[in-house]
Amino acid sequence: MQQILKTGRRIVNLRDAVFDPFEEEVGTGILQLNPDAPRGTGFYIYRMEPGASSSPHHHLGAEEFFMIEGELIDNDGTIYRAGDIVWLDAGTEHNSTSPGGCTIVVFSEKGEVPAMKAGVE
Repeated sequence: MQQILKTGRRIVNLRDAVFDPFEEEVGTGILQLNPDAPRGTGFYIYRMEPGASSSPHHHLGAEEFFMIEGELIDNDGTIYRAGDIVWLDAGTEHNSTSPGGCTIVVFSEKGEVPAMKAGVE
């Protein structure tokens, strides 16, 4: 077996991680290790500061996420808490808020677009 090259592995400890701002959203960030995956697709960590909200968006493919810590409230009033595992179907439109902040592990098949551009792919 060959050794894994330094360019073939990235390790980041969540406690020390630097999150990049997520789109135009204030108080949200993304940590995506795969440099070849389009931003916001595949596997990534999403963090919301206390009081932050996500922009209304439309999922182009299915999204699955695991709540590591905190709470997330969807626009329909559904509350996701630490330990919850959630699946959202392709075509789902929503936005979320996190009064106390949260950290989420996300897998997104095809990413998302703003809800008002849902007819454009």
